[in-house]
Amino acid sequence: MSDEFDAVVERVRDRVSPDADERARLQRAARTVRERAEAAVSDLPVDAEVIQVGSTARETWTAGDRDVDVFVAFPPELDRETLEAYGLQVGHAVLPEGREEYAEHPYVVGECDGYDVDLVPCYAVDDATAIQSAVDRTPFHTRYLESRLDDRLAGAVRVTKQFLKGIGVYGSDLRTRGFSGYLTELLVLEYGGFRDLVTAAADWHPPVTFDPEDHGTRSFDDPLVVVDPTDPERNVAAVCSARNVARFQHYARELLTTPREELFEATIPDPYDADAVRAAVEGRDTTPVALRFAAPDIVEDQLWPQLRKSLGGLTDELDRRGFDVFRSAAFATDGGSGTGDGSQNANDAGTAVLLVELAVAERPAIERHEGPPVHVREHATGFYEAYADDPDVSGPYVDGDRYVVERPREFRTAVEFLQSDALYDVRLGPHVESALETGHEILVGVEIAALAELVGVELADYFDPKP
Repeated sequence: MSDEFDAVVERVRDRVSPDADERARLQRAARTVRERAEAAVSDLPVDAEVIQVGSTARETWTAGDRDVDVFVAFPPELDRETLEAYGLQVGHAVLPEGREEYAEHPYVVGECDGYDVDLVPCYAVDDATAIQSAVDRTPFHTRYLESRLDDRLAGAVRVTKQFLKGIGVYGSDLRTRGFSGYLTELLVLEYGGFRDLVTAAADWHPPVTFDPEDHGTRSFDDPLVVVDPTDPERNVAAVCSARNVARFQHYARELLTTPREELFEATIPDPYDADAVRAAVEGRDTTPVALRFAAPDIVEDQLWPQLRKSLGGLTDELDRRGFDVFRSAAFATDGGSGTGDGSQNANDAGTAVLLVELAVAERPAIERHEGPPVHVREHATGFYEAYADDPDVSGPYVDGDRYVVERPREFRTAVEFLQSDALYDVRLGPHVESALETGHEILVGVEIAALAELVGVELADYFDPKP
C-alpha cells in the first residue's frame, strides 16, 4: 500500500505544482500590482507598506490558481475612516476597472494580467494580538510560514489542498465552513507532510487541539482547534464545522485503504430534473415542504449563517409541533445557477430555499397538554381554572399526579403553520425574515420538483447523499 499511496501522491503533486512558466507569469503579475500600489502610496500623506500575502507569497498555491492578494499596511494611529479612504484610493489606482467589496471594511478587487487581485488595506500593528481589524493578522501569517515552509512542505501543502478540494471541504467561507489555506499549511507543518497528516487524521478523536507555539492561554469549544501561532486568542479552525472534520477523517481512511487519484478530484453529481425529484419524493413516502423566496441582497458570508439559523428555527418548531423532521437543507443560487461558486459577491436576484422533510404529514385534531403536578397547589390551581370552563377542551383530568387537558391543535399540518403568522415567531435571520415577509412560496410534496431547475445539483446531493 505504501508504494501505491506514494505513487498516487507523487502524480497529484506533479499535476498541482505550477511549472516554471506559470510561476514566472504569476510573479510578473504580482510585481506589477505591488509596483502600482507603491506608486499610489507615494502620493499619500502617510507611509504605508505594500505586502504580498496568501498562498502566492508562500509558494503554496496550486497550478491553475489565479489569485493574487496584496495588502497595504497603514500606520496604526490612522483612524478607520481615513484608512478606508486611502485603501480605496490605492485600490482604484492599482485596479482602475476594479470594484469595491466589503468584509470588515471595504477593499478593491479586479484583474491584472489575467490574475484576480484583492487589494486590501490593513493596519501595520506590531503584534497580531494588537489588531484593530481582522485582516491585520494576515501579514503575520505570511511571515510566520515563510520562514518555516521549505519546498518539500510547500509541495505537501499543495497536495493537501487538492485533497481537501477533491472531497469538498476546502474553503473558510461561511457557506463551506471548511479548511482555510492557512489552516492547511499549519496542519502540514504540524505533521511534517501529507501522509503523516492523513494517517493521524484517520484516528482523530475530536476535539483535537494543536498549539504550535505552546501558548497554552485558553481553551476553545470547537471540534478542531489550531491555536494561531501569531495570536493565542484565536482558533484558526474555528469556522471548520464538525461535519467537515468528520468528512476529512472519512476520506483520509478511504485514501489510506484504497489510494486513488479520484479522491483528489471534485465531483459534481448530475443534477436531478423534475421527474427525478418526483420519483425520489414518492419513493421515500415522506412529506417535504419548502419555502422559496428571493435571497437577501447580502454577501454569502452574511447570507449563509442567516439561512442556517432560520432553518434551525424552522426545524425546531416543526419538531416541537410533532411533525418529526426527518432531514433538512438550505439552498441558495446567485441568480440562476444552482451550483454556487463561494464568491463574496452579493446574491443579485438569487433564490433561497429552506427545505424540511417531514416524517409526519398531519397530526390529530387534538393535542395532549400536561399541567403541573396536583400537589403544586398554586400552579396546579391556576392550570385547572384556566381550562375548567373551556367547552373546546377535554378535561382537565388527572393522569398520574398531574392535571391533563386535551385541547384543539393549533395547526394540524405543517403547511397550515407555514401559512400563518406563527412562521415569524421562530428563530429567523433578520434578512431572511424580511425576505419572507416580502413574499415567499410554499411547496409541498412532489411540488418541490419545481426547484429542480434552480437547485438540481443540490437536490441530487440531498436525495443521494455521500460522506
